Amino acid sequence: MIEIPSDLHPDLVPLAFLLGNWAGAGVSDFPGAEKCNFGQEVTFSHDGRDFLEYVSRTWVLDEEGKQVRPLETETGYWRIDKDRKVEVVMARDQGVIEIWYGELADQKPQIDLVTDAVARTAASGPYSGGKRLYGYVKSDLMWVGEKATPEVKLRPYMSAHLKKVVTPEEVAEMARNLDDMPDDGIAFFK
Repeated sequence: MIEIPSDLHPDLVPLAFLLGNWAGAGVSDFPGAEKCNFGQEVTFSHDGRDFLEYVSRTWVLDEEGKQVRPLETETGYWRIDKDRKVEVVMARDQGVIEIWYGELADQKPQIDLVTDAVARTAASGPYSGGKRLYGYVKSDLMWVGEKATPEVKLRPYMSAHLKKVVTPEEVAEMARNLDDMPDDGIAFFK
């Protein structure tokens, strides 16, 4: 279920499906880099202004699913206009700043993004641009990223399947609203 906070900026309502804390796992595979499974935590939050704040942390997982070491951190800001055009400004801990443009699909919670500008520090690895697809599928957030370098044409390099994380405060709020549930609990699902 997608909830729309009462203090969410009206322009951001189409992006409300992104809001919250998400966690899950994915795979990373790109020529010249270590192929690995990774864990990920993502937060989309807002403060009433016309953008969502985005933070993503990933870490390499071993064969047993345990954290080995940090992989990548991204932070950024997401906006959408009245024509469903999405813009994202993102900074990565690897020394890359990106501007992404894309569009929210019609009639479904799916966003296609493409880099418009990339700036890199001298310490960052080669990178010339990318594409991303985010989708809200059966209450989960899924994404796939493609990237290009001067040596490698645009190709998929990371994807993940994330589930919504419920905070203790959200559990308490759900418990306060149990009065609306039928006595037997089963009728609620009919």
